[in-house]
Amino acid sequence: MKLNPEWDNKYRVKKISQIWQMPVIESNYTAPPLFKNAHIATIYAATLRKVDFKSEKRKRLELKDGDFLDLDWAFSKTPSKKLVVAMHGLAGDANRPYMLGMGKIFTENNWDYCGMNFRSCSGEINRLYRSYNAGATEDLEEVLAHILTKYNYTEIALVGFSLGGNLLLKYLGERTILPEQVKAAVAVSTPCDLAASLKALNLPQNRLYSNRFKKNLKDILFERQMAFPKELEKKQISACNSLLAIDELYTSRAHGYTSAAEYYEKCSCLQFLPNIKIPTLLLNAENDSFLTSASFPKKIAKNSKFLHLEIPKHGGHVGFIQHKKIYYQEERALQFIQNQL
Repeated sequence: MKLNPEWDNKYRVKKISQIWQMPVIESNYTAPPLFKNAHIATIYAATLRKVDFKSEKRKRLELKDGDFLDLDWAFSKTPSKKLVVAMHGLAGDANRPYMLGMGKIFTENNWDYCGMNFRSCSGEINRLYRSYNAGATEDLEEVLAHILTKYNYTEIALVGFSLGGNLLLKYLGERTILPEQVKAAVAVSTPCDLAASLKALNLPQNRLYSNRFKKNLKDILFERQMAFPKELEKKQISACNSLLAIDELYTSRAHGYTSAAEYYEKCSCLQFLPNIKIPTLLLNAENDSFLTSASFPKKIAKNSKFLHLEIPKHGGHVGFIQHKKIYYQEERALQFIQNQL
């Protein structure tokens, strides 16, 4: 899908004026009537969407700590010096529809694509007891260092979804110096306050999602227990009746935090947003039931030259469906990133 030059030029003029005059960008997204319901949009996009795209090769990156993660690559039909690196959400992987949709639109517009599978998310358990979490920015840093050492990309863009969006924004805000090739970033459906979003997921209307996350994560923990029987016991995993319990038992302590509360506090990206120094779009739907007011940081965006906040009325959680196969988050990410180059 190629961009419409007339629409793009019109939007570029509009966007520039909004950066300086408004705390949020007025969104052009309009959901089809059925998908104005946040739950229908969220569930359809996550479970029923089909994307005609697949990665061309998987390459394993050996990490400095002896572990590994897998990178899924796809390429533009013509040689490109531009690369987009995408990061998935909780219990996801690089083959999720939202990742494939992003890869498809970028490779069709002369970008190469790298889908980052977090540790243990590519179908094979990682070697170490630790795995991934919402604040593990050291893995993204190592991926970028590898790319810059091995390849000759001059322009790199970063895209993160949900948990991957939090990781991305934390990475951008906690470092004073970024690789000069990293030009822009987009975070989609991102919980900026992890503790607050956990509370939101525990609400009755979100029980379907929290139960699904809980089941997926417990299944992974049972697999990890077989590899690390001294660190985990099956009865401990079975006793986890919530996402908080999983984070207390494993996520926090396996990654060096004393508790889930400390993990949420130190890894929430909200505190890092004012420090972002490259053009960054945060695209969060107003009706996303995973998010709370902390994930719509209007005051921070108003005082930042780099953080652009867009709050469509609809879209659910990564469910920005349109009257066409391409989703709005993909169209918008490409437009925003290309406008920064």
